[in-house]
Amino acid sequence: MLGTQACLALKEEGYKVILVNSNPATIMTDTSIADKVYMEPLTIEYIAKIIRYERPDAILPGIGGQTGLNIAMQLYKKGVLQECQVELLGTSSESIEKAEDREKFKTLCQKLGEPVLESIIATSIEEGIEAAEKIGYPVVLRPAFTLGGTGGGFADNQEELEEIIKHALKLSPVGQVLVEKSIKGYKEIEYEVIRDKNDTAITVCNMENLDPVGIHTGDSIVVAPSQTLTNKEYQLLRDSALKIIRALKIEGGCNVQFALDPHSFKYYLIEVNPRVSRSSALASKASGYPIARVSAKIAIGMRLDEIMLANTPASFEPALDYVVTKIARFPFDKFTLASNKLSTQMKATGEVMSVGRTLEESLLKAVRSLEIGVCHIQMDKFNSYETEKLMDYIKDGRDDRIYAIAELIRRNTDLGLIYNITQIDMFFLEKIKNIVKTEKTLKENVGDIETLKQVKKLGFSDKYIAKIWNKTEEEIYLLRKKENIKPVYKMIDTCSSEFESYVPYFYSTYEEENESIVSNKKKIIVLGAGPIRIGQGVEFDYSTVHAIQTIKKAGYEAIIINNNPETVSTDYTTSDKLYFEPLTVEDVMNIIDLEKPEGIISALGGQTAINLAEPLSKLGVKLIGTTVDAIEKAENRDSFEKVMKKLKLLQPRGEAVTNIEDGIKVAKEIGYPVLVRPSYVLGGRAMQIVSNQKALEKYLKTAVEINKKQPVLVDKYIVRKRIRSRCSM
Repeated sequence: MLGTQACLALKEEGYKVILVNSNPATIMTDTSIADKVYMEPLTIEYIAKIIRYERPDAILPGIGGQTGLNIAMQLYKKGVLQECQVELLGTSSESIEKAEDREKFKTLCQKLGEPVLESIIATSIEEGIEAAEKIGYPVVLRPAFTLGGTGGGFADNQEELEEIIKHALKLSPVGQVLVEKSIKGYKEIEYEVIRDKNDTAITVCNMENLDPVGIHTGDSIVVAPSQTLTNKEYQLLRDSALKIIRALKIEGGCNVQFALDPHSFKYYLIEVNPRVSRSSALASKASGYPIARVSAKIAIGMRLDEIMLANTPASFEPALDYVVTKIARFPFDKFTLASNKLSTQMKATGEVMSVGRTLEESLLKAVRSLEIGVCHIQMDKFNSYETEKLMDYIKDGRDDRIYAIAELIRRNTDLGLIYNITQIDMFFLEKIKNIVKTEKTLKENVGDIETLKQVKKLGFSDKYIAKIWNKTEEEIYLLRKKENIKPVYKMIDTCSSEFESYVPYFYSTYEEENESIVSNKKKIIVLGAGPIRIGQGVEFDYSTVHAIQTIKKAGYEAIIINNNPETVSTDYTTSDKLYFEPLTVEDVMNIIDLEKPEGIISALGGQTAINLAEPLSKLGVKLIGTTVDAIEKAENRDSFEKVMKKLKLLQPRGEAVTNIEDGIKVAKEIGYPVLVRPSYVLGGRAMQIVSNQKALEKYLKTAVEINKKQPVLVDKYIVRKRIRSRCSM
């Protein structure tokens, strides 16, 4: 998303843009984004060849994340940039080194009087052991010049340190590992700041991790703006972030991470990313401020006050009158045997973002955006846990810890005990408690319209309400429609409506005034793909963006619904209107009821959008393109088998089953090994080769939900056959 934004911004200013990227799935490598695209490996060898051939005036590495910075530094040190007289735009090589080299960064902070943790650079295992003994355990290891905390971790003793540092030294491109005093339990706060060559610097967005220091910010639940800081703490950290970006002479966006003592005003600088990052994408979508676009224009010499945004110059500091929540999407549904404990090494594959007027509303919208089988801050697996087991479970940061915490609160566990174990701020625990308290109100007032209004305002989903009131989701939707209980849509405009403006970027909430103006133009809605996960990535965003471009060319108003902050489709300039919402039947229908489109396209948003086709069609929504019947034939394993038989095409012997007994019977008839897989899943999720009855029983009981609506296909497993695929249109 950030790279695409930067390419388009440079073209706006009349520059010829040459892009080097090896990812064919991203819209960034589409021929319409840059003037010339090199689909080549991102290594110094290939980049040097391209530079020597193209002879560009300059390169802009900071938009390419850590990979871009690392290659730029290699090109600089090898003399390639000097040889070809190529200027390094944005942040200078000296500034990159000061920010990325742990020792130089520490020296700079000390010079500025900014507090940094006691740390020692180690270039060998022996030096690492010596450093840890001098600092005192526990320590955290941070390899230099790596992405997403790769290779790092916490060590409580020498044995753990030796295990981590051996790997960390190999992964650091400069063979350096920072051994640092651990401050697990401090609040983790981030500031996204931006500066131009005139030394004008502003804070774009500040973010607070719900999880304390110890979990990579890419894995942590993050809220924006910060919720628990006093004004003094906010200004203290803001001043520090601006001081740092000015001292480093960074031109463009920059992410600064802090650790703040929850019991005093004491803080430490954790690190600075002198480039756009995953946090930049989140901050950009959270604030409506196009960080990459502005950074690219700063890099070519423009000042913040010269760059115009939708309604203000880029020098105007954004203001947020809503709450944003980001929750990471993890691959543990694929890697069921992998540890779901979280640490300094990032494990998430993607993330969702949601917007609400309160933290409760924002959090619950994010939870139902994740597509992990939950529609509320409640997970069935924790119902059977003993309280003692739950207390032990929440000691470590985990992908599902928040659901375990909610279950403990349902059991009247003292919030102080939960805080002592997790170090999650009492403010956040109180908000979860408020959700749990409202659950009780919902259970005690079945069918009450005023209660329905109350819980909808707090972010409760129709699906959860239906479960508590023993109704169907459709019945709750129709009840809301009858009682005129519907959301309004508020605008994300960077300035809290301080200035008169109209930015076509919206989120839902249950209030009075609707800010989304419905035009008389014919409209088409395209459903996005939701969070990036194994089996569903940016390739579906590529499809979504191309669909929108085509719809606009055909003269229709093009509308996108999506919840992934990392994508081009959630840049509000891509479509005529963007709704940043969960991709559920409820949330999509609310928008359809408002916009009344000619139809929706669900076939381009991957499995997320495909799964919405049937329920939306039943509610009378017109699908454009692939029909529900065609989707059913392709996605439902039983229906697909019937098509194959009708066409007289060979396929492995198999049957769709809807209960465990039938599954065992079919496997016996076919003969082991068998391949088992559910219908309507993504990227082969929950697909397994099973070699005996015991393993099959375990799979059918634990790995999938099996019923008439969700059959499982049991196939004969064919060994050593070549697979050939062909794409046709």
